[in-house]
Amino acid sequence: MLRLSAKAASAEDIAPSIAPQSQPEPGPGEAVVEVFAAAVNPSDVKAALGAMPQAVWPRTPGRDFAGRVVAGPAEWLGEDVWGTGGDLGVTRDGTHARYLLIPADALSRKPASVSVAAAATVGVPFITAHEGLRRAGLRGAGQTVLVLGANGKVGQAAVQLATRAGARVIGVDRNADTYRGHASAPITLFDSATPDLAQRVLECTEGRGADIAYNTVGSPYFDLALNSLAIGGTQVLISTIERSVPFDILAFYRRNLQMLGVDSLKLSVTHCAQVLNTLLPGFNDGSLQAFDVDEATLLPFTEAANAYRKVLSGSMDRVVLAP
Repeated sequence: MLRLSAKAASAEDIAPSIAPQSQPEPGPGEAVVEVFAAAVNPSDVKAALGAMPQAVWPRTPGRDFAGRVVAGPAEWLGEDVWGTGGDLGVTRDGTHARYLLIPADALSRKPASVSVAAAATVGVPFITAHEGLRRAGLRGAGQTVLVLGANGKVGQAAVQLATRAGARVIGVDRNADTYRGHASAPITLFDSATPDLAQRVLECTEGRGADIAYNTVGSPYFDLALNSLAIGGTQVLISTIERSVPFDILAFYRRNLQMLGVDSLKLSVTHCAQVLNTLLPGFNDGSLQAFDVDEATLLPFTEAANAYRKVLSGSMDRVVLAP
């Protein structure tokens, strides 16, 4: 397993040690998963840099996983499972290990149609996208969802979930006019450098605006999101570059707008398993798809430090560790 004894001073200093790990003994209501693959998320790297004040040290990092139950309740033994959790790798030992000890009610069966490596990429992006869209009131047909940062992993998950629900999706991304991911319906994608972009979005909606603006980037798209919303619309925020942004409070309340923040670190591994169970039919019927994992980004533990730096550098590929 990987171990971090203290936060790293910089990206160059991230060097988790590799320690031997024996299979743990589960207590009552617990299960042991042998981890076959575990994604490296930006939040894993930020936690290694000390950005999570609630983090407990030393610890094993990692939030997403796919593997097999090797100890615990008899009905789960030998089952292939997947999962994620905001507590994993932060307040309890995480998934960048050979074995993972979790509550038995945090187990969720992996869809047979999804490979192990791909299953390890689903957790954080889809849970984050689902939580934001759920809280923003996604219903489907008749709604328009604007996804800012549509080609990022949370952006792609939001596009998948919104189009699957029947909503119309408009995407925005930097230096791109083509959507790179899966969707259940065609989407309109604008390059973020497009002039008068808020006006273009309004034109796409006959002047009404978007019901939900899912902002995966934060401050660079903040004004665009607000200006593109329909009366009563909601901007979802999950990240940011600048912490403070100005906005027109008068226009905000006169248009009955809403903003909501989504921090997936607040969602436990048990809660996330329940969400994955609700998404399972979509992965089984192909309306939802996991992210591809290239052989070049499926890495052994000995490459963990490089894997963390690759993610921190903004790699568009999903980086996955294979114990």
